[in-house]
Amino acid sequence: MRAIHLRCMALCSFLVVAASVARSAEKPDIFLITIDTIRADHIGCYGDTHIKTPAFDALAHDGYQFQNAFTASPITNASHASILTGQYPSVHGVTDFGVPLLPSHVTIAEVLKGANYDTAAFIGAVILDSRQLAPGFDRGFDFYDNFPANPNSKSRWNRLERRGEEVEKRTEAWLLPNTAGPRFVWMHLYDPHDPYEPPPPYSDQYRDRPYDGEIAYTDHVLGQFIRFLKAHNLYYSSLIIVVGDHGEGLNQHSEATHGMFLYDTTIHVPLIIKLPSTRNAAKLVQQEVRTVDIFPTILELASVHPVSELALNGASLVPYFSGSTVSRSALAETDYPLRFGAAPLRAMRDMDFKYIEAPRPELYNLRSDPSELHNVYAPWHPAVQDLRAELAKHKTNRHPEAPVSNGTIAELRALGYLGNQPGETTVPEPSMLPDPKDAIQLQNLLHAAMMSAEEGDTANARATLLNAAAIAPNSPAVLSELGQVELAAGDYGKALHYFQQAIKLRPDDPESYAKKGEALTKIGDMPGARDAFEASLKLAPGEFSVRRELAKVYLALGDQNKAADQLEAAVFQAPEDSAIRVEFAQVLLSRKEFSKAAEQLEIATRATPSIDSLELLRHAYLHMGEAAQAQRTRIRETKLDSHKSATGHAH
Repeated sequence: MRAIHLRCMALCSFLVVAASVARSAEKPDIFLITIDTIRADHIGCYGDTHIKTPAFDALAHDGYQFQNAFTASPITNASHASILTGQYPSVHGVTDFGVPLLPSHVTIAEVLKGANYDTAAFIGAVILDSRQLAPGFDRGFDFYDNFPANPNSKSRWNRLERRGEEVEKRTEAWLLPNTAGPRFVWMHLYDPHDPYEPPPPYSDQYRDRPYDGEIAYTDHVLGQFIRFLKAHNLYYSSLIIVVGDHGEGLNQHSEATHGMFLYDTTIHVPLIIKLPSTRNAAKLVQQEVRTVDIFPTILELASVHPVSELALNGASLVPYFSGSTVSRSALAETDYPLRFGAAPLRAMRDMDFKYIEAPRPELYNLRSDPSELHNVYAPWHPAVQDLRAELAKHKTNRHPEAPVSNGTIAELRALGYLGNQPGETTVPEPSMLPDPKDAIQLQNLLHAAMMSAEEGDTANARATLLNAAAIAPNSPAVLSELGQVELAAGDYGKALHYFQQAIKLRPDDPESYAKKGEALTKIGDMPGARDAFEASLKLAPGEFSVRRELAKVYLALGDQNKAADQLEAAVFQAPEDSAIRVEFAQVLLSRKEFSKAAEQLEIATRATPSIDSLELLRHAYLHMGEAAQAQRTRIRETKLDSHKSATGHAH
């Protein structure tokens, strides 16, 4: 029996290997691993001798390591949209958070899905959630691993971010039963993004360099995934691409994080490509390439021929595998400065010079000044003329801002990004705005304050914001953030003062009106809160959470009809939110509209069952004379109660 068992195991192993070889001979499995906020110069194989990155180093030994790869944007959504579409931000339009990736811009997942690939995406942060901050990113994916709609945890983990190990395990869990292939898997690791909190033992090993600790931990996760691929005979037959979405300022050029500038600190990224069925390639490519080149590279290596309508900005990297010596000029763009009332930036870079188009233009000789410390800009400089002409080939298309919900704004703030702020000036022409170099100190302070507030350090958040107010006393963003801090601290009068000041300076900001309404509610001024919430809804009628708060105010004012109207509209706008349905049902029950209440509660309890909502549903059926339905609901209550008692959950 043992001999038969061993023969069966050997046969199974042979079949797995044979299937793997067959896949590589036809269409390879493709694994795209994007790593957030990772600088190339903080990785071992890129020359950093102070960090241990054995997985990166081993992958580079088996593949092609691009020494000079550059991202299209220093902002996560824009940079990933460029990787997924092969287009620059001003082309695909995702220049800000919450801006949809429109169907007219085809993704690599859509093309591969059309070529009979199974497709899946696993994200490490809510910033790439396709239902919230990255709409349209899930197109072409059979499975897109979004975050829970209503996370229970107040911790950042699983609410805002997933540890790399969890992302990797979720990827493994999808791959194991999906064995037919070919497969395209995108795995996004967010860990190097701030706040820098590496888990043990990396927190101890890199105590004085927590950013490097996060990268070392991410390398551990990468190694774990590669070991999984090898254990399942998938590694050598697959195409594996590891790339950073953007870098991190680390206080160089006075930029603490990223998004505001286009220096190499934030646009130079690692790029390693391991080709199918290759071992020990260990090739260094010195030529300049772009992350927009990844899309066409995948298409060529997978023998998938794109339709001509794709209009890609990138070009395949395959020529470099056979020794091409031609570098490609790299375009980078950022609109994030607009949130601070500063001008957007564009840059064009070749191996010799970089030109940054700004209110105060910049030119750097990259050969003699790789750290970009000495601006040698002069209008007549030949490099300025050449790079400006190259930049002019790429038209700047300003795309309309996409409104994001208050909940989404809260998530952005918790991640350290300014929320839905359209900018602090009405100047229509971007070139007339201040230079981002004059706004960087304000951006650093706001970012630090938001991170302190997320960590519950109200005192430090307040002190940081007061420093920001000393620099920019008429900044609506600073005043609004001060209001947020005081609202969280329970000083509602002070919070109200700050929100009113912000509204005076920017009367078209619906969030400030909504927060003003929240402060007035806490004070007990219900008529004032009603007016503030209504003003917010006039500016942003699609904001269902504001309707929900307005309904509570109407109930406090004794107007059930208007409360019901607001909740009905909120349910229409957010049909997946069970809590709003339950609140609507409670108002309907008080108005003796039992049938409508039961309809809402049935939907809510099917999606999110709870003892309280089931009890409401049972009472609705009793009032309707539906004894049998009430009894069935009572049974559901009992089962849920027993389950929660058995698992130790509180009711």
